[in-house]
Amino acid sequence: MNTTRGIPERELMHRHFEYELDGLKSNIIKIASLAEEAIARSIRSLLEQKKEVAYEVIEFDKQIDAYEIVIDNHVVDILALQQPVAVDLRFILAASKINNDLERIGDHAVNIAESALVLANAPHIKPLVDIPIMADTTKHMLRDAIDAFIHRDAQKARLVLEKDDTIDNLNKKIVGDLVALMRKEPSTIDQALDLIRVSRNLERVADLTTNIAEQVIFMAEARVVKHHLNELPEK
Repeated sequence: MNTTRGIPERELMHRHFEYELDGLKSNIIKIASLAEEAIARSIRSLLEQKKEVAYEVIEFDKQIDAYEIVIDNHVVDILALQQPVAVDLRFILAASKINNDLERIGDHAVNIAESALVLANAPHIKPLVDIPIMADTTKHMLRDAIDAFIHRDAQKARLVLEKDDTIDNLNKKIVGDLVALMRKEPSTIDQALDLIRVSRNLERVADLTTNIAEQVIFMAEARVVKHHLNELPEK
């Protein structure tokens, strides 16, 4: 039996594998933190009409993109060198897809920041009430989805899925209110369209967050639930 300082080679390989998985989880947490902060800052730049904060979001996206590449390479290395199976394989595959979703969330934060830059040039056409609610709900969904990933908590992931309807309804209300305003006051069209863009980007962030929650359920239970929330078993 091959050993290193009295430790069997198989055990050394297992320890190394666990170390790689911990490193992958750590990097997912880091990119998730950056994505969450990007969304928070993009909404802050909108509400407070601060261009400098919007530019910070654009810089954040470069960090998110860099982490995505690091994680992609890490996943490829683990799959090539460790040949994981069962639970470990599901964790790695889920992490890979979550990584992609988080990078896309960063892109949507940039879209919101770009709209905020335009909207910073004039007073808001109406008080922003529903967009902050939508943003807060989305941020909590993302935080809960990542927490579910960290703890492999399928039940918490299901709770994230249940909030998606709330976001969809808020988006419909925001768009409906702004369309009505544009019809009544055509001078508001340009600003209203940018606010609709913000709302739709938040909706996409929520959709990507539900993707993350679905991956957590797959990872924890080997159950595919994509687009089938009504088929989830009661717990």
